Amino acid sequence: MTTALPIHSVLPDLLDALRAGPRALLVAPPGAGKTTVVPPALLDQSWCTGQILLLVPRRLAARAAAEFIARSLGQQPGETVGYQTRLDSRVTKTTRLIAMTHGVYLSRLQADPELAGVSAVLFDEVHERSLDSDLTLALTLDAAEALRPDLRILAMSATLDSERFGALLGQPPLIRSEGRSHPLTLVHLGRDAAARIEPQVAAACRRALADTDTSVLAFLPGVAEIERTADAFGAMPADVVLHRLHGQVDPAAQRAALAAPAPGTRKLVLATSIAETSVTLDHVAAVVDSGLARRPRYDRGAGLTRLVTERASRAAVTQRAGRAARQRPGTAYRLWEEAAFNALPAHDPPEILEADLSSLLLTCLGWGEADPSRLPFLDLPPAAAIAEARHRLEALGAIAADGRLTDHGRAIARLPLEPRLAHMLIESADRGFGQAAADAAVLLTERGLGGNDPDLELRHRRWRGDRGKRAEGGRGLAKRWLRLTDAPPGRADRLAEAVAIAFPDRLSRRRDPSGEHWQSVGGRGFRLDPASSLASAQWLAVAEVAGAASGARILSAVAIDEADVLALFGDRIETRHDGAFDPVSASVTPTRSRRLGAIRLASGPDPSPDPQAIAAALVEGVAEHGLDLLPWNEEARALRARAAFAAAVDPTLPDLSDRALADRLDEWFAPLAEGRRRLSDIGGGALTQALQNLLGWDGQQRLDRLVPSHFRSPAGSAHPIDYAAPGGPTVEVRAQALFGLSTHPMVAGDQVPLTLAITSPAGRPIQTSRDLPSFWVGSWRDVAKEMRGRYPRHPWPDDPAAAVPTLRAKPRS
Repeated sequence: MTTALPIHSVLPDLLDALRAGPRALLVAPPGAGKTTVVPPALLDQSWCTGQILLLVPRRLAARAAAEFIARSLGQQPGETVGYQTRLDSRVTKTTRLIAMTHGVYLSRLQADPELAGVSAVLFDEVHERSLDSDLTLALTLDAAEALRPDLRILAMSATLDSERFGALLGQPPLIRSEGRSHPLTLVHLGRDAAARIEPQVAAACRRALADTDTSVLAFLPGVAEIERTADAFGAMPADVVLHRLHGQVDPAAQRAALAAPAPGTRKLVLATSIAETSVTLDHVAAVVDSGLARRPRYDRGAGLTRLVTERASRAAVTQRAGRAARQRPGTAYRLWEEAAFNALPAHDPPEILEADLSSLLLTCLGWGEADPSRLPFLDLPPAAAIAEARHRLEALGAIAADGRLTDHGRAIARLPLEPRLAHMLIESADRGFGQAAADAAVLLTERGLGGNDPDLELRHRRWRGDRGKRAEGGRGLAKRWLRLTDAPPGRADRLAEAVAIAFPDRLSRRRDPSGEHWQSVGGRGFRLDPASSLASAQWLAVAEVAGAASGARILSAVAIDEADVLALFGDRIETRHDGAFDPVSASVTPTRSRRLGAIRLASGPDPSPDPQAIAAALVEGVAEHGLDLLPWNEEARALRARAAFAAAVDPTLPDLSDRALADRLDEWFAPLAEGRRRLSDIGGGALTQALQNLLGWDGQQRLDRLVPSHFRSPAGSAHPIDYAAPGGPTVEVRAQALFGLSTHPMVAGDQVPLTLAITSPAGRPIQTSRDLPSFWVGSWRDVAKEMRGRYPRHPWPDDPAAAVPTLRAKPRS
């Protein structure tokens, strides 16, 4: 007999809603049964004459859901219920309910926008907001509006933003289910932020295993942390079996991690965020949460997507904790203080707001929509990201000058790959090494095949010799992709050329003997572990990098011969008339060079230099080696010091800091470099004038009012103010020039007192004061007594605040 789940109590309402109309929203907490109960309950509805497609965010969840539902029906996957993922499929002609990932569904939707033979599309865990999830929902709504008004669309989630999704779907019925509630205890262990996370997670796992007689699930940000935690744990207790659960684990190991342990044993499952939603881990009643997550972040400045480790969101850690109470009362051990919970971000940001949108734009163009903002997205794709994606697709030859897809672009769109990899596969197939490109695409999209060594060639050899199920699935995937190109497989030994075609801007040449530093064609500097087998190569076809835009770390690459580089990209090599900048002499020697992007292949003296190239080399030299090379005079230095001080008081004033000036070199310094070969040829006065131009007339007036360049004494003398002095704005002035001054002089809108370096008539320091009235009535008497003997021809009155200021000495008697 089927166990009653919370979803059963609202299932009649949901069925009524879908009989009455084509759309509905379902909010059901984890464990309520929405993923495994709702889809099969729709099969016998009168409107359901075709297939039901259940979209889930991960392959593991698709396979687990299909296997569970099939088992509940007394069947095997592939009969009434099946699944489709990129590497694995259990679908036959009789299959009516198919669990699939968004990527697989997107390919089906593009091939058949009408979704012939499909009665319903169910979006599970729609709150996760991946790029594919948002895109597939938008296109499904668009297709339903134009072609399939009868198509049932159901959005399901545990934490649905019902107001926004309701507006997107046209305010359909909203069905809410209560969860099956078991008590959950939260234990906040805290953590030492200065120490590695893995030993602390291992210690928490040991405590959890000691506190409970059931299994333990621990969340870590990535595969490396899982392995280090396993090492830190050491020997397992006799009754505990260790499981790893992440996307690189083969299906059999994933099933073992999800299943109940053998009698007399229990599990310790070390998992990534793959276990947060859509799956149930049997026998787990304790969760250890590191509080960390690894997410892709697109660095627009570098043009790279990189994985970053950051704090998990409140929604994510709540989902994680709930894993402990799915089947029985549970405990969640959190490696942070209780007070830190509210400081966590509420939700993960939608990927559409941060990702590279090249694939999204290409899909929209193939769909027939040139402006993605006209499609029903929950969050519209940013215009700047779309413009950048358009530029990238133009560089691949996928978009013509009029914005339409080219034949090559349509060929790219037909492949279920991101545009760079699809371009690589098509180009490589045309050149006779499509097999190498298909293999490269599999290695770069299926993590862990052939290991994790940065050397793709080494991983390729290991994978081709692996006879495991996942490796076989990868080889089958490569064959399917190759068939889509309608070209023969060709050679498989041209991996380097294939990768270079996909990422020509990342093609790199070694910069030092150790092989640690590399220069890319696109201008970025990359780093490589000198111990890597790749470090001895002269050239690398780089596929993946991670880290900061400057000095990003190479994650995967393959060595490539220079002859192959020249054969592939000979048409991109250009001769430049430029110059070599010498930071020692701060000058440029004119050169003529052959370049592939930012890489100089050869160079020599240039008998006919280009003045503009020389000026550009001066600008590049300053950008690389810093503004200290410029011949600043005292006036320019003083102006910058004033601007730096003023910025703290009025941030709206133009910024003259090193960073700001470096960012605007082309604006203010490039005109000064014209016609010159040495920085010393630029006068200090010209630099001062350039700074004043940056300030503008209004900025100079505001600066003069806020931080005047000079202090004018009561005696009428002008004294320069040093705004860079350690003690704050400082002015050096003779005591006699200050007579008659009863209030202390101020700057910065009367907010900051001037530091007065008061001197004798001979210019020797006698007192430093930030409170002149107190000096006059305090230590002045002793100072005056001493000074009268040294400087008898100068006045030293008892009441200087009332005395007449003077710059003159008494006449000789």
